[in-house]
Amino acid sequence: MFPNPQDALPLMRKPTVERYRILAGDLVVATKAFKSGNQKAIGKWAEKWIKALARVYSHHVEPSRLKASIDRTIDRVEEFATRKLGSQAPTRLSDAQFVIASSHGFETWAKFVKHIKTLSNKTSTVARFEAAADAIVTGDLKTLSQLLRKDPKLAQVRSTREHNATLLHYVSANGVEGYRQKTPKNAVKIAQALLDAGAEVDAEADVYGGGATTLGLVGTSVHPFRAGVQNPLMQVLLDHGAEIDHPKSAGNESSAVLGCLANGRGEAAVYLAERGARLNLEAAAGVGRLDVIQRAFTESGKLKRGVTKKEIQSAFTYACSWGRINVIEFLLKKGVSIKGHGGDGQTPLHCAAIFGQLETIKYLLKFDPPLEARNMYGGTVLGQTAWSAAHGGDPELYVEIIKTLIAAGAKLPDRHVPVNKTIDDLLLRYGSVPEPTWYWFGEKPRK
Repeated sequence: MFPNPQDALPLMRKPTVERYRILAGDLVVATKAFKSGNQKAIGKWAEKWIKALARVYSHHVEPSRLKASIDRTIDRVEEFATRKLGSQAPTRLSDAQFVIASSHGFETWAKFVKHIKTLSNKTSTVARFEAAADAIVTGDLKTLSQLLRKDPKLAQVRSTREHNATLLHYVSANGVEGYRQKTPKNAVKIAQALLDAGAEVDAEADVYGGGATTLGLVGTSVHPFRAGVQNPLMQVLLDHGAEIDHPKSAGNESSAVLGCLANGRGEAAVYLAERGARLNLEAAAGVGRLDVIQRAFTESGKLKRGVTKKEIQSAFTYACSWGRINVIEFLLKKGVSIKGHGGDGQTPLHCAAIFGQLETIKYLLKFDPPLEARNMYGGTVLGQTAWSAAHGGDPELYVEIIKTLIAAGAKLPDRHVPVNKTIDDLLLRYGSVPEPTWYWFGEKPRK
């Protein structure tokens, strides 16, 4: 809801309904001032509220990222409150209360109030669930085990937040509130404790369109991957009967393998494929299963009945995204277009750049792909490479990709949006000057 369940704010320390009612009243006042011409009123309200939560955030965010995280949250809250209240007349307290409840991940003010009141009773199911969720993300197995012993049904309880997740979903560090998306080193033992206590392994959470299971969420999450426990976590879930072919396990109407590929978790996709996950053509191409792709063609080289050119083109894109040269080579010989895309302008070369597939890019360049084709965001392949480098990619790898693209004839603009020092220095050597801007990619500094 705000703007999605993962952006839900942590509660203030010692929350009470009265404190939140006062906060809602302050928002009403700020909104009236906004409508009277004070365009900064709602932003000031959001800033005061979120900065008051700074001490709470400090327990969930790395110190080096704390300020940026708070600034982004202020911007999101301001935008959300302005969109919901700024054009409404008259400004009602109930509307302001909805903004606050939604910002904390609750569908209604009534559900939020009930949560706050119940939370004050430390022996309530809600209080125990919240304590257990915190224990899961911090790796506190002792506390979690104590809570499960005191309340044997806790493993089946669902969150009162809109995502409706179980405690097992929190192991995935995905889909639930962002400040709790952490993976401790003992995450496998945490999952085992929950499953031993009776957690439903295929319980579905209302995230990413609904139907998401813990297996799919683990496989598509970066946090278990970075903690080095992604595959072991998936295995313990599989050992307890998780449905490997659940049609919506990764959310967004996607099975686990496709979800892994779409979210940059190719290793997890291969792991599931090796354990018998059903593969459609896109998934097979993404994990390099040439045998599955070959079965889509007749002996004479034509597509079999029921297989569409659109499916094959999409499979080709997945192969390029994940560097499956064997599949790429086979499909090019079958006449798949190197210029094709799914309507978003992301050509196979764009996709190879997104996922940092240097050797694939070198291979594709042999077939004269379009270098200046623009995707739906207006980015050329070189522009997409710079964007990917600015959003978590390995700068040294993207340096080589940029050099390769420029050598192949990619056009470099006279000026470019700053990326990072490594990339900016490289582009400057080629004659492209970084724009002197302090606001890009949503990073808006606050005074």
